[in-house]
Amino acid sequence: MAVGNDTPERQDASRAVAFTDAVKAAQSRRGSRYACSKLEAKGGWPSDITPDLAEFLSRLDTFFLATASADGQPYVQHRGGPSGFLKPIGPRTLAFADYAGNRQYITVGNLSENERVMLFLIDFETRTRIKVWGRARVVEDDPALLAQLADSDCRAKAQRAIVIDITSWDVNCRQHITPGIAQLDVDQAAQGHSRKA
Repeated sequence: MAVGNDTPERQDASRAVAFTDAVKAAQSRRGSRYACSKLEAKGGWPSDITPDLAEFLSRLDTFFLATASADGQPYVQHRGGPSGFLKPIGPRTLAFADYAGNRQYITVGNLSENERVMLFLIDFETRTRIKVWGRARVVEDDPALLAQLADSDCRAKAQRAIVIDITSWDVNCRQHITPGIAQLDVDQAAQGHSRKA
């Protein structure tokens, strides 16, 4: 997947998101600092949504969203929906409609005091995973945005939008991803097979 051409300032910021001083020290102790410094020298990770990333998002029907409380207590939540429910809404901005769930509001509460987020996007069929660092906010008073993000086939009403401003993103290694096939693909293949029989 191709990456974008961000400004040097944004590239420096993207490197700092993952390769903190503590991370660099761990890399040095474990012998990977040289290889990682070569990665940094290439210009860091992009923050712009490239056509390749947009196309990947259009197929994505699941991802994981990590937030943390003000004191750093982490929380990870699965998000799922129809293909493309995580939508680009600007050159460096993603958003999705948030529907009623178990009413624990851990993600919403965390975002009220700590805007930093991490998205882990994975497509098991193509064995592709992408990490997205960003800052997120909850938007509850924008009917036009909710209409843009809501799934027209869903009976539930979107409660709010979660909007993520991308700090950087990176295509991660596909090693150890177990290949998977979507249930919809299995069902369609089975229907096609039964029609031919």
